[in-house]
Amino acid sequence: MKHYITTADWKQSELQEMLDLAQEFKQGLDDESLKNKSVALLFFNPSLRTRTSFEIGTWQMGGHAIVLEPGKNAWPIEFELGSVMDQQAEEHAIEAAKVLSRYCDLICIRAFPKFENWNEDRQDKVIKTFAKYASVPVINMETITHPCQELAHMQAIQEKLATQGKGGTKNKKYLLTWTYHPKPLNTAVANSSLLISSKFGMDVTLLCPNENYLLDERYMNLAKQNVEQYGGSFQVTHNIEEAYQDADVVYAKSWGALPFFGYWEPEKPMRDQYKHFIVNEEKMALTNNGIFSHCLPLRRNVKATDGVMDADYCFAIDEAENRLHVQKAIMKKLINQ
Repeated sequence: MKHYITTADWKQSELQEMLDLAQEFKQGLDDESLKNKSVALLFFNPSLRTRTSFEIGTWQMGGHAIVLEPGKNAWPIEFELGSVMDQQAEEHAIEAAKVLSRYCDLICIRAFPKFENWNEDRQDKVIKTFAKYASVPVINMETITHPCQELAHMQAIQEKLATQGKGGTKNKKYLLTWTYHPKPLNTAVANSSLLISSKFGMDVTLLCPNENYLLDERYMNLAKQNVEQYGGSFQVTHNIEEAYQDADVVYAKSWGALPFFGYWEPEKPMRDQYKHFIVNEEKMALTNNGIFSHCLPLRRNVKATDGVMDADYCFAIDEAENRLHVQKAIMKKLINQ
């Protein structure tokens, strides 16, 4: 039995199969792979696109989604093995995973880092504990990576490049740019951006203000490994003009500096110096007729200007729509194992 926790566990060909299936769903494929089946959606954190698309997707495939919010409409859950449960948690993930596996055919988890200790958060204990003790497939709805967003992003890129007549993703210049945000955010989408762009043979550039904003070495190294296996290239730069020059795809995301993880106040003055990393029309003019996206939600005129968000080259809404289609493809793939 295979889970969908990170695309690092899946070959490019396997991911492309799901992308092709997602395109069929987008074109109107009628599929009832989830008929008389149930999907547990566990949200430890808020959601708009993820919850809506998974609920609707499950319904469209004939299934029933049950939404649980541990600590709100479900018992608080403990994840540490060997823990003495004398605090808030009423139930351990071991029992939760086993019981939900008796009721449901898929278990989907959304659990952000606690933003206290990166060495702890990077272990991804919440979803890995569920995957270990569940007897049904587990899907990552965003933890320290966001593999559903990855596929929606790649589907949209393939669609847009084809529409432009640029062909496939191979050796297209892909820019992942850090942008300012008033609060430190999760690195999940940025990690996933590196994984999916490098796995599909793109020439990937990571643009960030300084070395403090480099992503976790695990994902930097995976990007390098993907380049070796699938072609393309990977580089890091702090030069804005150089990064945007001739880019085919620009993807923006904000994230906190990992060396300051858990004690953000000292990082804020540094972060506040880099508001000029906003994606604007002048920067996009440097690209090779480039297209732009963001995973959403996005703070307008903080991460990207109104002019960029409202431009024809912005495909953020298309990417968001594709969440529905790729997640249906993922669920079909896992339920038919």
